Amino acid sequence: MKVLKGGLIGCGFFSRHHQEAWRRMPDARIVAACDPCIERARAAAPKAYFSAEEMLSAEDLDFVDIVTRSSGHLELVSLAARKGVAVVCQKPLAPDWESACRIVEIAGSHRVRLMIHDNWRWQPWYRAANRIIARGDIGTPLGYGFRCRWKDGGGDEPYPRQAYFRDLRRLIIDETLVHHIDTARFLFGDISSVYAEARQINPGIRGEDRAILALMHFNGVMGWIDGHSFLSHDDPGPSIDEAIFDGESGSIRVTSLGEIWSGHRKIWTDDFSIGYRGDSVHAALAHFIHCLETDESFETGDREYLEKTFAVVEAAYTSIAASRRVQTAEIVASIMP
Repeated sequence: MKVLKGGLIGCGFFSRHHQEAWRRMPDARIVAACDPCIERARAAAPKAYFSAEEMLSAEDLDFVDIVTRSSGHLELVSLAARKGVAVVCQKPLAPDWESACRIVEIAGSHRVRLMIHDNWRWQPWYRAANRIIARGDIGTPLGYGFRCRWKDGGGDEPYPRQAYFRDLRRLIIDETLVHHIDTARFLFGDISSVYAEARQINPGIRGEDRAILALMHFNGVMGWIDGHSFLSHDDPGPSIDEAIFDGESGSIRVTSLGEIWSGHRKIWTDDFSIGYRGDSVHAALAHFIHCLETDESFETGDREYLEKTFAVVEAAYTSIAASRRVQTAEIVASIMP
């Protein structure tokens, strides 16, 4: 078996979850890492560099894993694309729609494979829920709801593990609820429109930290996503979500403990004891490597993710600004050829 050689770009807080996952990958190995803090890069890989440009010039890599803030993604994907190196890039894809479109265009023009690392759909309780829904246990799907809660957005120093969140112009939808948008698309198909409301509660940040989205899918399924960072769930577990999925003949609930319930009966239990949130980072990265080896399509490939997930994020912000429901087709048509 050929072992693919990878480079890690960014060795900060969330990168630790990627590093742990890569160490358990039998057919891929991180041989180099780069970070402005060279000590973090040295701790992450055998070879360490200050910059991605330096690493890509010195190393013969099969892929790079970009785990940095979205503001640098356009430059970093461009560097990798010019070297002909496959990319898995952490969400958010970009800080705005124009940059996201440019990233996808550049990857396409260099014929470089690009997958967006949005690990939420890889959480095992959502994979199990998808199987339950697909085999018809709840009948024809009607609607759903995601209730997302975590408690690190209050006080004078919110988001202590990722303090740069405080300065982001787009926060809770772009950084967190995008996960639920993509998971809803995974479970119920593509989203046709969104109406969003948001506000800023903590005056010490720049962006929105409370939001509710109402979504319509092309197949008629309707759903809502409700999120903020001022409260934890009563039963803290591996998930920061609670979710309910309704069909014509029944419903299922996903709890923050990573369990699935049908009425008063537990029908699925999370048995993942390692990794981040049900080992979802490992699952997403393993999918990336599998698709590189087999030439299969990524579940979150660049253009599809842009037009069907990121466009919903952009539509949500447009909805907030315009106080109206926004069709995702409006966003795609506004820039995409």
